[in-house]
Amino acid sequence: MRDGRVRAQAASRDPAGVPFPAPGIPAILAAGVRKSYPGVEAVRGIDLTVAQGETFGFLGPNGAGKTTTIAMLCTLAMPTAGRIEIAGHDTRTAPGRVRRSLGLVFQETTLDGDLTAEENLRFHADLYALPKATLPARVDAMLDLVDLTARRDSLVRTFSGGMRRRLEIARGLLHRPRVLFLDEPTIGLDPRARAQLWTHLTEIREREATTLFLTTHYLEEAERCDRVAIIDDGRIVAQGTPAALKSVLGADRVELRTGDDTAAAAALRAGFGVHAVAGPGGVHVQAEDGARLVPRLCAGLDVPVYAVTVTRPTLDDVFLHHTGHRIRDVPREPTRDHPRPPDPGP
Repeated sequence: MRDGRVRAQAASRDPAGVPFPAPGIPAILAAGVRKSYPGVEAVRGIDLTVAQGETFGFLGPNGAGKTTTIAMLCTLAMPTAGRIEIAGHDTRTAPGRVRRSLGLVFQETTLDGDLTAEENLRFHADLYALPKATLPARVDAMLDLVDLTARRDSLVRTFSGGMRRRLEIARGLLHRPRVLFLDEPTIGLDPRARAQLWTHLTEIREREATTLFLTTHYLEEAERCDRVAIIDDGRIVAQGTPAALKSVLGADRVELRTGDDTAAAAALRAGFGVHAVAGPGGVHVQAEDGARLVPRLCAGLDVPVYAVTVTRPTLDDVFLHHTGHRIRDVPREPTRDHPRPPDPGP
């Protein structure tokens, strides 16, 4: 069976020489993956399967193991235990093939501001030894895809944040990766630039047949994903489509602002058996038929209630339920110098 897969991959290559995985082989497969450092187990046995062509969101609080997991998926770190495959290639036994099968877009720019847009792409092409005969057409196609053709000869240091992010995506796609990893792709962009970037990402998935794996703190971006996984304390605590994850809650969200939110949350849990958490903005309660339950909840509290709102479940509620935080409340990872994408190797 394995030999058949290898033959299928070898027979199906794009012009850059990167194998297309055979139908049915996941774009990303992680089985029983663990990562330990002295005194701490950062990732505690996660399982992930991401299909070819999916847009997959990976969510979690800082310190939950999210960054470590992505580092292992991208071969920037090796798992202590378990197996990872990218487009059918094992990260331990075929790291070079894995690196050629993925593209990376970091939070912080790794472009050279003293080079033009086209020069940045050509430098990346040299790293991956892309065929010179087809390179001009590929550069043209990528600049066109992210609407930067008119700025191809402009120095990158003159670009806006949105333009730089689009160029980084073009660079990440230049070698035709099967999976594009995007770490907070719209951080620092205004709403219009975020919407424009998502238009490009949607087109990229359709035109390039690329799987998108992204992290985000924006609720509306998580909702755009085909599926999402939430990691907390080194474990996957929820995984599925946004609709399926919300349906599991099966309850309304009731938010109360009270005179003592911590005491109110404890009283609601004890007196009504509901999931109640004191957090920013008040007490957050998950309850069936919340509108009808509100009078009873208020009557059962010994603290003053100043305001009440009732809404249907959102993906943010799913995140809160599993992690105790809201997506927007999770602070951004500290700024740090990111390495360039790993050497593609032989």
